[in-house]
Amino acid sequence: MATVIITGCSSGFGLAGALAFARRGDRVYATVRTEAGCQLLREQALEEGIELHPRVLDVTRPATFQDFIAGIVADAGGLDILVNNAGVIAPGAWEDLSETTIRNVMETNFFGPMFLARAALPQLRAQGSGLIIMISSLSGLAGLAGDVAYTASKFALEGATEALRHEIDRWGIHVALVEAGQYATKLLRVEDQLPPDYPADSPYRDLVLAKIREIEGGKDRAMSPDIIGELLLRIADSNGSQLRWPADPVAVHVLNTVHKLNDEERDAFLRSAGGSDWWSNGQTRPDADGEQEEN
Repeated sequence: MATVIITGCSSGFGLAGALAFARRGDRVYATVRTEAGCQLLREQALEEGIELHPRVLDVTRPATFQDFIAGIVADAGGLDILVNNAGVIAPGAWEDLSETTIRNVMETNFFGPMFLARAALPQLRAQGSGLIIMISSLSGLAGLAGDVAYTASKFALEGATEALRHEIDRWGIHVALVEAGQYATKLLRVEDQLPPDYPADSPYRDLVLAKIREIEGGKDRAMSPDIIGELLLRIADSNGSQLRWPADPVAVHVLNTVHKLNDEERDAFLRSAGGSDWWSNGQTRPDADGEQEEN
């Protein structure tokens, strides 16, 4: 039985992962931001007849991490797996996003996971074992227009995790990155996409609205978070030699493609994938028939 910490378990990947580990008998500490969220997890675990150990944790408060890890270790006697899942998204043009919004994305998606991993490392080194899994994204492999803040946070997470891998492998500690495509999680809720302070008169308005419509249109194709839950079990049972784990066929395609292209080919691929050719070519957004008009 492994002792597992998973962040961001109110829904989506975190909840799917917490349930997957708990169903096979692992001791799971599932974190959420509020005590009310903890109660909902307890009720769901009771309904399924499984055991979960919900905990309140704000991943933007690194000063609390050392005591949090110490409490888990004291309760469970050790720590085997840390899954850093909690994340936020803030679509919008870089020129338009407020500094507050950008910093919140970086605090949640990059500093939070890395500082929580750092807080866990003394225990994992003392044990001479452990696994840290970072939930990344295809946005950590390829940047698309209208997604700069989220992309920056995931690129940073990818690079830092890869470098960390070579610092801690001597103690038998492994790391892994989950590369996920589009899944049916709260991050897809269109009403939550634009920050409340986003400028109404933005010169990037057509680009950003097109991106949000694309997210909304992709809901029907979004995959179940349970896929990620099962993938986390596979990673936990692996020998630790694989760093990047594409979660689905789209992720496999992107991972196998982007690093093989020159800059011109990569630009064409990403503009096509992101549906932004019309924008880069100086056109207005596509109309309902898919046609484009010159400005």
